[in-house]
Amino acid sequence: MPEKRISSVWVALMGILIGALVVLTAEKYSDKKKVIDVKYTEWRKLNLILDQVEKNYVDTIDISGMTDAAVVAALAKLDPHSIYIPPVELEESETELNGNFDGIGIQFNVPNDTAIVLEVIPGGPSEKIGLQQGDRLLKVDEKEIAGVKFPQDSMVRRMKGPAGTKVNITVLRNGEEIPFEITRGKIPIHSVDASFMINDTTGYIRLSKFSRNTYAEFLKASAELLESGMSKLIFDLRDNTGGYLDQALLLSNLFLHKGDTIVYMEGMHRKREEYKADGKGLLKDIDLTVLINEGSASSSEIFSGAIQDNDRGTIIGRRSFGKGLVQEPIYFSDGSAVRITVARFHTPSGRCIQKPYSDDYNYDIYKRYADGEMFEADSIKVDTTEAYTTKSGRTVYGGGGIIPDIFVPVDTTKATAFHIGCNKKATAMRFASEMADIYREKLSTIDDYAELDAYLDSMEIPAKFRAFALRKDGLKCTQKEWDETAEYLIPQVRALIARYSKLGDNAFYKMYLSIDPVIAAAL
Repeated sequence: MPEKRISSVWVALMGILIGALVVLTAEKYSDKKKVIDVKYTEWRKLNLILDQVEKNYVDTIDISGMTDAAVVAALAKLDPHSIYIPPVELEESETELNGNFDGIGIQFNVPNDTAIVLEVIPGGPSEKIGLQQGDRLLKVDEKEIAGVKFPQDSMVRRMKGPAGTKVNITVLRNGEEIPFEITRGKIPIHSVDASFMINDTTGYIRLSKFSRNTYAEFLKASAELLESGMSKLIFDLRDNTGGYLDQALLLSNLFLHKGDTIVYMEGMHRKREEYKADGKGLLKDIDLTVLINEGSASSSEIFSGAIQDNDRGTIIGRRSFGKGLVQEPIYFSDGSAVRITVARFHTPSGRCIQKPYSDDYNYDIYKRYADGEMFEADSIKVDTTEAYTTKSGRTVYGGGGIIPDIFVPVDTTKATAFHIGCNKKATAMRFASEMADIYREKLSTIDDYAELDAYLDSMEIPAKFRAFALRKDGLKCTQKEWDETAEYLIPQVRALIARYSKLGDNAFYKMYLSIDPVIAAAL
């Protein structure tokens, strides 16, 4: 083949190749889109997006972090309570309700940047090794935790740990540093905060949550009160955020008659499921009053709604939170979980407990203050289209939460500048700790309410507290302001000191109730 012919062929071939490259390059960077088929009726789009990011993103990516973020964002489109729970948070949330945890067995508070032991749990590892009420916690292992603004939740995490493992705790007692080596164990979590007789016929039980052990604890407490002559019960569910449904059903069953509906639940993928009392409850004839407020939610509302709709007792306080969703947990192998709303709770009359979702849902309690609902019953936004009737024909309203039969407003009349200053600086709590140190030898032995009252009277608490507030916190008050404040403040101070007696939280609540307007209404 002539040389000229060969050259012409190569030129032609090169032209074709260059043309093809130009076309390919132009397609890659042109406006022409690469389309991947997706359908919104499937979940394929989310997987495809994450897959494309993994294959094409310019830098290294955190796949687990992106996946978690995508899940959180997706669930946020459902409702405020359908959530993703990372492994650490899941463990903490379930520990609170399971009825026990691994640890050393103490309760403490931090009034002055130093943790002080309030209670050594009977039978727990700390009691066995010799920790005492009033001990100051200085170190956990080699970590200083006193006087260094150490976060309280971090203290708890350092002291918790698997049963059988050891932790070293250094405490300050009577001016002497004492080290303890403690072997962690199973520690019971109590849901009954207090249980005692208010007077000869009226018992009082305060419940903080509906945990795995709630029914057993409540049964024990109520049996003791019955033995003490209880014919009326004030059941305090204020600020009880709920917990296990079965515990709410068991407690409701104690008070209701055979065939009384407790609650029913229903959802798009869940058929109506109704729960009724079996009539075997031990407290069917007890006069019942239930206390609720804006912090009472979920299982607290199921119980309150069942009592109200069956006309079994009187509900006193303020409108409950309004969380009436059935949430089903789904667990994953990495220790995380999602809680998905699968149905709604309805009271026996048909009221939906769940309040409406809104843009300011998370600020609903603040809104109640702003709208005046916390101070005036007439300011409660009642949806008159959501009217229902109780067993006896009384009208009750839905629209979110349980509206009490008797409304008791938030009391702001005692909030003087001196009182507010004391609250800001935790003056009362710190004073109580100082008084407990001074009088510990006697105080820690008292297990009788009358004796405790008399002993507190002998301490000259009002004068000493006023002097402490001035000396430690620079808080001054005129005699007029003191007269307005003392009637409300000093019982709180006495209750905080009483907590250091053998009567513990029972003493605290019994004394604090003397200034509680909701208890006054209940009595």
